Amino acid sequence: MKNLKLAIIYYSSTGTNYQLAKEAETAAKDVGVEKIRFRRVEETVPEKVIKENEEWYNHYKETKEITTATVDDLDWADAIIFSFPTRYGDAPSQVKSLIDATGGLWQNGKLVNKVVSGMTSAANLHGGQEGTLLSLYKTMMHWGAIIAAPGYADPVIFETGGNPYGFSIVGGSNLNGKQRQAISFQVKRTLEIADKINK
Repeated sequence: MKNLKLAIIYYSSTGTNYQLAKEAETAAKDVGVEKIRFRRVEETVPEKVIKENEEWYNHYKETKEITTATVDDLDWADAIIFSFPTRYGDAPSQVKSLIDATGGLWQNGKLVNKVVSGMTSAANLHGGQEGTLLSLYKTMMHWGAIIAAPGYADPVIFETGGNPYGFSIVGGSNLNGKQRQAISFQVKRTLEIADKINK
């Protein structure tokens, strides 16, 4: 697993998915992955709009220096962990913009057999989390990527809400111990599949 290349691609307005992505990074390091690109999706909302929400603006300023994701990061990676909030049961426009830029990679078969998994959040328990992850995975099928959903392959999935498509949480929540375990399990499963494919 040491030689695997992992891209962690996140979008976060107020910090929840940043927190999930950082936890994924920790989990990957814990199993010995050394080649990690931690990337934020570029913010496209005008700064004057962001300033209207203090929590959003504070997080925007705090994470502005994190390298932004490009299609090169997707090309480079063996495995990709996405984390972003739901927008009406779908990915935010910022994430869609990145994905829409992958046409050249797709046409040249550069995204085939990438091992991909997703995490998300919403304002409430039934705010579109599962729909958001299924929407992401539908795109991954077009890529020819391998989807590494957690399923119910570990009891911790039942203990943290039972979402078999990927870890999800109510936005603004802090992670507890079980939730950290669920993220760790999902990341390890993704990496184990990628390791088998890339041997």
